[in-house]
Amino acid sequence: MKWLWLLSSITCEVIGTTFLKLASGDSPHTTKYSVGVVVFYVLCFALLGQAMRSFPLGTVYAIWSGVGVSLLAIIGVICFGDEVNALKIVSLILVILGIVGLNMSGISH
Repeated sequence: MKWLWLLSSITCEVIGTTFLKLASGDSPHTTKYSVGVVVFYVLCFALLGQAMRSFPLGTVYAIWSGVGVSLLAIIGVICFGDEVNALKIVSLILVILGIVGLNMSGISH
């Protein structure tokens, strides 16, 4: 169940941040996106709080932020035309390796 809390929190954070990007443009739907930002961020932090009950603080936050940043970088490239270069790719790989390392370090309690 603890992984469900964490993955749900990450999903809400990614959706909320994507809505934040959409709300910052000149769209007739800016208000709807802004409401989405608030809703998904509130859900995100409520779910993150639940995940923090089962994981060590540093580990849960590192996984949450690392996976979120990685997913948002990919969304930025695919959906918003953000630039991609070798340094960004290597940096994302290092983030992912760090997350794998944290998982291998024994967060099973």
